[in-house]
Amino acid sequence: MPKKVDHQERRTRITEALMRVAADQGLESVSLRHVAAEAGVSAGMVQHYFRTKDEMMAFALAAVRDRRQARATEAIARLGAGPSPRLLLRTMVAAVLPLDAQSRDDGRVALAFLAYTAVRPEAATALREDTTELVDFIAGVLPGPKGGEGARVLLALLEGLGVYLLGGQYTAEQALGALDAHLDTIFAASTPG
Repeated sequence: MPKKVDHQERRTRITEALMRVAADQGLESVSLRHVAAEAGVSAGMVQHYFRTKDEMMAFALAAVRDRRQARATEAIARLGAGPSPRLLLRTMVAAVLPLDAQSRDDGRVALAFLAYTAVRPEAATALREDTTELVDFIAGVLPGPKGGEGARVLLALLEGLGVYLLGGQYTAEQALGALDAHLDTIFAASTPG
């Protein structure tokens, strides 16, 4: 009787290896051969699931996005019903900042992918769509008529804090302090008097 292959398990195994290679060695080290060695499988098996490096990169970014979204969703769910807009935004941003080992690995992959798309704009389509969705969500939570502008600024702050955290220029406390100061400014400006 032929052995039943668990394709999802194999894809997950390969994806986890891809993420480790990208996080530890950078995207320039991601190749079918390196990912196969990290996963303990043949290069042919990796190629069965990902025909090109671009396919692997897109999948890695999707995996990072899904993990970030899951962290944010779980953190927001813990707030219960009806959190204040400021608390909702602070919780969401803090959940996606690279403040622990897993989110730092994800952050390194996301940052490397940004650099990758700088020279391959066609690879950035999903990234542009995600950015638009995130800006729209934040704009809907922010007070005042200039929600879209404020959302873009908050997103830029999130990305900048992430880069400084990954580079070791900021501690978690410094990054969260900067986030709180910015949110205080936004929400103080919307309070009358």
